[in-house]
Amino acid sequence: MNNKSENTISTNIANFFRNVFGEEENQGKFSFDKEPRGSKGRLENLPLLDLESRDDFLTGFRFWGTKMAVPAAARRFNYILKENGLDTKSIETSLEDVFPLIENDPILGVAARYRTGVHDVMHRNFDEEFKSNADIYLEEMEGFDNIGPGKLELNTDLKVPKYASYEIHTQPGGYVGNPFAGHIYHYSTNNFYQGLRVSNYQDELHTKLANQVPLPEDGIVNRVLDQGCGIGQLTVALKERLPNADVWGIDVGAPMIRYGHMRAVELNVAVNFSQRLAEDSKFKDNSFDIVTSYILHHELPEEISKKLVNEVRRILRPGGLFFPIDFQTGAYKGAESAWARYMQFKDHRWNEEVWRQEYGNLNLPQAMSDAGFKVIEKGPPAWRSKYNLLGIKV
Repeated sequence: MNNKSENTISTNIANFFRNVFGEEENQGKFSFDKEPRGSKGRLENLPLLDLESRDDFLTGFRFWGTKMAVPAAARRFNYILKENGLDTKSIETSLEDVFPLIENDPILGVAARYRTGVHDVMHRNFDEEFKSNADIYLEEMEGFDNIGPGKLELNTDLKVPKYASYEIHTQPGGYVGNPFAGHIYHYSTNNFYQGLRVSNYQDELHTKLANQVPLPEDGIVNRVLDQGCGIGQLTVALKERLPNADVWGIDVGAPMIRYGHMRAVELNVAVNFSQRLAEDSKFKDNSFDIVTSYILHHELPEEISKKLVNEVRRILRPGGLFFPIDFQTGAYKGAESAWARYMQFKDHRWNEEVWRQEYGNLNLPQAMSDAGFKVIEKGPPAWRSKYNLLGIKV
């Protein structure tokens, strides 16, 4: 064996042990940056191989459930309804009539439990890790809070509305009541997207979405706003696409934007995060060229969505664009069968999607028209849809 081969083998072995056990306590750029197992591209590895292994199993289990258990449950659901003379294709089929027929069915039970089980175990695993090492992770966030590029604005006087205080997706503490909400959300949604057969470990989905956001007809883009930005994956992707623009991400959840700011600094992307309400942002009139959001409206009561639309029109300049991306802003307009309505109910009841059914009744194009937007229902594509809702301030 020549020296080159020996060096290659030695390097590979060293890299393996470095990835598994961590080369040193701190591999980050700053003294307070804790990366015990380093990063893969944009994603910081989970701090323990054991935690990563459990997450990998749960991700595979979710993938199995999405591919096998849910389709089997749909077939079983439709079979039971047909056997009992109920219309499977109508959203008018009463769920009150359906529940007694399916409540003891093992196939439907397994499909229902797999999803809630994955969520519960996954969230518990992450929550336990970050809380058991709270001092380390809090010190890390505090270290990043006041450095750039970009800035972080936290509002300790902000009164969190009740609608935002639920444990959405059964995440412990929700997005506002757990200091590690951003950490948990990031790793949990990676699991979720893999279940949909969409990889987002390197923010691929958010990069795609950012590239799909249309620009004003005059081509002027000085300021961009991402509403309900969460941990800022879309916010960062927008800045990477539009490097000369002043890009802002706002969210009611301080833990979410603290984590988002930390990631943006590590990625060296100069975006600004601010703790604000999307429906009452306090930004100046006519101060943005583009306002967008991703999966925000289905987490809001209908009345708040309508207030938000009016707020967007106020802060957009004439000719500015409003491009909300959500479940029903594209070709899909809501439940179209008894099964789809049942799944919507399950999401509401067992996945803590408090406003999911209310969102199903929201006529967002009409709300935008009522606010004074020129509405284009078949605008540019977004995510999986060949077109998406677009509003132009006139």
